[in-house]
Amino acid sequence: MQKPELLLPVGNPESFYAALQGGADAIYLGLKQFNARGRAKNFTNGQLFTILKEAKKNRVLVYLTLNTVIKNHEIPELIDYLHFLNQTKIDGVIIQDWGVYFIAKKYFPNLVLHASTQMGIHNSLGANFGGKKGLQRVVLARELTLHELGEICKKSKVETEVFIHGALCYSFSGMCLYSSYAGGRGANRGLCTQPCRRTYSAVKKSEYLFNLKDNQLIDLVSDFEKMGVSSLKIEGRMKSGEYTYRVAQAYRMTLDDKNQGQNAKELLALDFGREKTSYFMGKDVRTAVSDKTVAGVLLGKVVKIQGAFIFLSSKMKIEPGFRLRFHIPNTEKQESVKVREVEFENGLYKIHSGGKNVKSKSEVYLSGISDVKFPSKLDEVRQPNNPINNGFKRKIINELKGKNQSGKEEFYFRINSMEWLRKMNFNEMEGLFLAFSKISWSRFDPELPFIQKFKHKVYIEFPKFIQEDAIPFYRDLAEKMVRSGIRNFVISHLSQKDLIPPKCKIISNENVYAFNDAAAQCYKGEGISVFSYPQEIDFETLFSLSHKDGIVPVYFHPELFYSRMPIDMHNENNELTDDMNLRLHRYRRNGVTSIVPTIPVSISQSKNKLKSKGFFRYLIDLSYEPVSKNRAKTIKSRIVRSEQIQPSNTFNFNKGLK
Repeated sequence: MQKPELLLPVGNPESFYAALQGGADAIYLGLKQFNARGRAKNFTNGQLFTILKEAKKNRVLVYLTLNTVIKNHEIPELIDYLHFLNQTKIDGVIIQDWGVYFIAKKYFPNLVLHASTQMGIHNSLGANFGGKKGLQRVVLARELTLHELGEICKKSKVETEVFIHGALCYSFSGMCLYSSYAGGRGANRGLCTQPCRRTYSAVKKSEYLFNLKDNQLIDLVSDFEKMGVSSLKIEGRMKSGEYTYRVAQAYRMTLDDKNQGQNAKELLALDFGREKTSYFMGKDVRTAVSDKTVAGVLLGKVVKIQGAFIFLSSKMKIEPGFRLRFHIPNTEKQESVKVREVEFENGLYKIHSGGKNVKSKSEVYLSGISDVKFPSKLDEVRQPNNPINNGFKRKIINELKGKNQSGKEEFYFRINSMEWLRKMNFNEMEGLFLAFSKISWSRFDPELPFIQKFKHKVYIEFPKFIQEDAIPFYRDLAEKMVRSGIRNFVISHLSQKDLIPPKCKIISNENVYAFNDAAAQCYKGEGISVFSYPQEIDFETLFSLSHKDGIVPVYFHPELFYSRMPIDMHNENNELTDDMNLRLHRYRRNGVTSIVPTIPVSISQSKNKLKSKGFFRYLIDLSYEPVSKNRAKTIKSRIVRSEQIQPSNTFNFNKGLK
């Protein structure tokens, strides 16, 4: 039984040296571009060579994060970047975008690739598909149960990596559109503004509905080892060196000696994070949401302010070097103060405010202790002067381009309820995507005469999340449909093509991201007949693509959060608003919670512009529309005439995606 690798996050020089001293087997880090922690300090190309040299001395592996989706105009820069990495002997490159995969695998085959958790791999189907495609390792979704993880490890030959400690996102990684929708700063671009940490109102009460506690799976380390998990991953590239060192020590201790569990937990009690949960792995999902967003160890409260001095209570002795975080009452504001001198008077600690605007009754959190120091600088090594051959670079770019295609306008519709079926006019569409729940599929009769009459236009759509024990259900569903003469399918993850019998037509939907020509080329090479563009794409990126034969989502309600985590809103109408008064609705289907805006996204008024740019396939998604005989016809007629639909908004199409 091989011991799992302990993988530590590195976001700055201090955390790099902390990881080495703490006992890491491997580290992961990002450079200044193309990584999902755009707000971390990250590293320069020159610093990477120093890191590789130092890591090799300590027998520590180095993985690099290239785990964002890439815009088409960034492809030339991406090629330069991959060429640079090809010269570094990096131990692995963690990717999200299938376009990055396509370029790296075809033109830089010596690079070792890992599938990021942003790729949404959550079952053995996805893990095995990644293995077949030459990915050495898959980073699995955080939402798995212990049983599901065991089944995936048992059925998969590819290496598996599991997050065991650190922050949790409410939404499945790679499937969150909230930050993108709210301000054009996409999580898939590494710029998440953390909307799950904000307050939401339901039943006239403002509360933290989606604010998850931090992950901590120290009690399950032995289970992971028995299952054969390859790597245990700590989250936290935004965290300090102290955090990295303390957490590394705790898990190193547990991996090396199973009897050290209690000592390890005592170390983790001062990781300066949030409250802890074992989430789906530990079956404490119902208590996984916290009403506090502030990280750190709660010490006490500010009792009074006298001039420049703060008097506070604390359950722990406060010492010079402590970093304190003050949570200002009735606000989201926080102030940080480093303790330089401290006095103890009448049961209270007296410290200088450092000019910070701290208020009485503020909660006081310990956010750091300067009990161990790490180097704060890394040498810059001169990079090898070996630029990519321009002819080779042009060859790659040219081979990614699509052929000019034109065709008559094609309209596709999506419905998620059987109530819509009798309302749809098949003569008005190229195809109808049936995005039904498992219960609806069990009631669906493909032999109905009107279904058989239009079976060439009926598409069976698989969901974004298929839990491990549901894989046979969807494989059987596909075989049943084919026996009934329905041979059209829509997939939400590239691996789902392996559920579908041969000689069927496959469309990939908006969740299979096509932000660039390389991704489009990849999907076509995988036998995808037609791909779709993402819902969060902008016109600038869309129009830069040479592959214009994909499906453009022109009318839809985006699923801003898509989560396995249930929420309790204490009301029956499932309506809520965020702190910017955005009206939302909660849906729960197939064990998944979706948070959807009440107002749709529509670019109906831009249809003529789309057509003039060469795009001729359009999707109208009715999944979150009230069932109505005339609604589908009305929406389509507006789009055909390139007329605006109100109320609606245009998401990122006009305002852009950063």
